[in-house]
Amino acid sequence: MEIDWAGLRAAATEAMRHAYAPYSDFPVGAAALVDDGRLVVGCNVENASYGVGLCAECGLVSQLHLTGGGRLVAFSCVDATGSPLMPCGRCRQLLWENGGPELLVEWHTGPLRMAELLPHAFGFEDLERVNNLKTGPEVPTELAKWRGRGTVFVHPDLSGGETVWTGYWERSAGAGEVEKGVLQEGPNFATAGEAVAWGRVRTPRVVVVNAEGGLAWAGEGAPPEGIPDSWEEGSND
Repeated sequence: MEIDWAGLRAAATEAMRHAYAPYSDFPVGAAALVDDGRLVVGCNVENASYGVGLCAECGLVSQLHLTGGGRLVAFSCVDATGSPLMPCGRCRQLLWENGGPELLVEWHTGPLRMAELLPHAFGFEDLERVNNLKTGPEVPTELAKWRGRGTVFVHPDLSGGETVWTGYWERSAGAGEVEKGVLQEGPNFATAGEAVAWGRVRTPRVVVVNAEGGLAWAGEGAPPEGIPDSWEEGSND
């Protein structure tokens, strides 16, 4: 898609003229090209309670969704002189959500990718990664206080002549715990990976026991002393 940067900046400048900035006297305008060819704009709107002022990017993203959604492709932000202005950190996150790493942002030296302006960004993939771990049942309410504590041992079993995988969530003696004991027994899973995911929802300490009794660490960080190997997805399935 060909981008008319001069036209985009002109639209941002026109939006800037509608800004409401009586407190900072710093009007800002923004314009962006959407992947279907639409143009969306926004201006900053201040408030006597300074913290609830709205950046120009906020208005632009609201118009994006109000007029049909889509993804932002190219973005221009300008100050009172019509010169390119770099979005603040909060608004970079807002632009990432609606344009992603390949969104182009105008700057004096030329367009910059959002991936350059917000490296190692937090996005929906991070939420999805955590949610995908929750393949097993949620932690029961009565066990919620134990979440993050103890150890889950994942091991194979036989059911109907076929190998299945399950897990035992155990609390440990010491560190304030009065006794050892099984907190919860997991259901049968078709693969070790599913059982490990069930365990990780409960505690960062997960150990996989294979059919020969060997131990592999599937928890967070490096294997603790006494567990020689790290478990790899699919290694026991």
